[in-house]
Amino acid sequence: MAKFAILQSFYASKEWRTFRANLILERGNCCERCKEVILRPVDIIGHHIIELTPENVHDHTISLNPENVELICYDCHNIEHNRFGHQGKKQVFMVYGAPFSGKAALVHQQMKRGDLIVDMDRLYEAISGLSFYDKPDNLFSNVIAVHNLLLDNIKTRMGKWNNAWIIGGHADKFKRERLANDLGADLIFCSATIDECFARLEEDEDRRYRKTEWKKYIEKWFEQYCP
Repeated sequence: MAKFAILQSFYASKEWRTFRANLILERGNCCERCKEVILRPVDIIGHHIIELTPENVHDHTISLNPENVELICYDCHNIEHNRFGHQGKKQVFMVYGAPFSGKAALVHQQMKRGDLIVDMDRLYEAISGLSFYDKPDNLFSNVIAVHNLLLDNIKTRMGKWNNAWIIGGHADKFKRERLANDLGADLIFCSATIDECFARLEEDEDRRYRKTEWKKYIEKWFEQYCP
């Protein structure tokens, strides 16, 4: 409840009300998504593209940034948040490529708060308590069990997540396409040459003592990859 109290206090503040009123004067009273005319200013929603949280609400580059606020109608706002009978179709994306091809960075740029992320590296981190690049072999069966459970949740669309992102190497074309078909997922390939991956490994401080190990991971992926 404290979370909602903090956000409610912001939306009730003079700063926000003045900011929102100025946006409406500048942009007009049409929904910026569906273009419907909204007759009453009180019905115009100031929607934050980067969702406000207690951690960022006081950062005015987010909460009071015109580039981070859309003026939209109630219906479009409910569709955005999948509520009040507007549950949209969940989208699933398989992001694949070699180690150091930029998969996690791409997902981080595209994801929204409330999306489901399935990443073996992060699952190892959660289960082992170690750094995400340190993956003890003896925990593999436990990690893959959690991984497969999450994939099953995605396949059956279980849960209230918005969109889902599966991050992995998926070098084998047949297995990759079969999994994408099973999950109803769109494939997103992170293209990078082996030299680019090696160069990124050299620049990575976290794995400075594991370069030989990770160089083998990169080489193995390129040996197995089938476009």
